[in-house]
Amino acid sequence: MTSVLSGVSDELDPRLLEHRRELTGYCYRMLGSSFDADDAVQETLVRAWKSFGSFEGRSSLRSWLYRIATNVCLDQLSGRQRRALPMDLSGSPWSPVEASLAAKRPADAWVEPVLDRQVLPEDGDPAERAVARESVRLAFVAALQHLPPRQRAVLLLRDVLRWHADEVATLLDSTVASVNSALQRARATLAAMGGTPEERPLDADHRDLLARYLDAFERYDIDAFVALLHEDATQHMPPFEMWLGSAADIGTWMLGPGSGCRDSRVMLTEANGCPAVAQWRPTADGGHAPWALHVLEIEDGRIRHQTSFLDLDNDLFARLGLPATPDAEPAAG
Repeated sequence: MTSVLSGVSDELDPRLLEHRRELTGYCYRMLGSSFDADDAVQETLVRAWKSFGSFEGRSSLRSWLYRIATNVCLDQLSGRQRRALPMDLSGSPWSPVEASLAAKRPADAWVEPVLDRQVLPEDGDPAERAVARESVRLAFVAALQHLPPRQRAVLLLRDVLRWHADEVATLLDSTVASVNSALQRARATLAAMGGTPEERPLDADHRDLLARYLDAFERYDIDAFVALLHEDATQHMPPFEMWLGSAADIGTWMLGPGSGCRDSRVMLTEANGCPAVAQWRPTADGGHAPWALHVLEIEDGRIRHQTSFLDLDNDLFARLGLPATPDAEPAAG
């Protein structure tokens, strides 16, 4: 947080900071990046603080903040290429060989992960929490990036945040008819892409699966690891364009180009509404350093998909508040 904000947080507007988490979730869905979302929320709060004295209260403080946040996001999205996941770029899986690492894109090309504790409510109605969790899943966030920015805002405000059409129209300086039309087009686009979120609760069997996943990974028992995956499981590895399309190929990769992950340390967390695993890879001096955050999609008792966000620039863990070493405490969210 900027010194400007921290300097006034105990004076004029502590209420502004109460909305930080939900605003971060909204901006993350809009922008596809937790880091851009942090910047957008910070800009929102700075703008709100500077004009707080002129806030007339004709709308709620929450609505006023969402209006500012929406404008900040629309400004950020102007002229920007959409973020994607590797499977969006190539219809066929790649071979599990080192040469597949040749194709790489910069960080701003990819949808980025976000920890649940950064964007999801800690309490509240269970049904609303379920909707919020599903709406930050990677596939849904990636699908949102295909929508024009204003359609994206309308869909999020109406279908995720449950705002009324007239409230959205007021926020966007539009009409109810225009909002309803934009919502219909956005829903049709997402439905055609299979991007509509569906609730997938985590049950006791899933928790047992995750315990076996952690154990197999740390022992580097690849046979046991592969047995936890669906036969047609897939894996992304941003920032590389490559993706793998079967449990067998994932196992081949881990025993081949990915074998440097042997003797890693891992920790269970939650990201993008899913179980996630933080991984620290061994270093030459005998320690461990941040390597990847693996976001896991579970279906029918096995792992269907794994998105492995690699920390190649040594800033992913730090910016997400994950510890630099496996024995350190995570940063407060």
